Amino acid sequence: MKEIRFGPNTEEHDYQFKLNHAKKFLEDGCKLKAYVFFKGRSIIHKERGEILLLKLAQDLEKIAKVDDMPKLEGKKMIIMLSSLVKK
Repeated sequence: MKEIRFGPNTEEHDYQFKLNHAKKFLEDGCKLKAYVFFKGRSIIHKERGEILLLKLAQDLEKIAKVDDMPKLEGKKMIIMLSSLVKK
């Protein structure tokens, strides 16, 4: 299992960089745990984190399936993806 961490204010370039890593992990046959970590008062913008994770799932829909939809666990919003590529 591989993990990718985002912040709630992740910019587009950083998102694309991490998306490329996620694609590589999934093409290698790994499971992926992506999460948005909220620090301090950023927890009031939970919808930003959910939108970011759903965008990630949508961008990876050709090579991954969603195991768990985004859910908030403490200060982390987590989504689980598994590879459709068989190694």
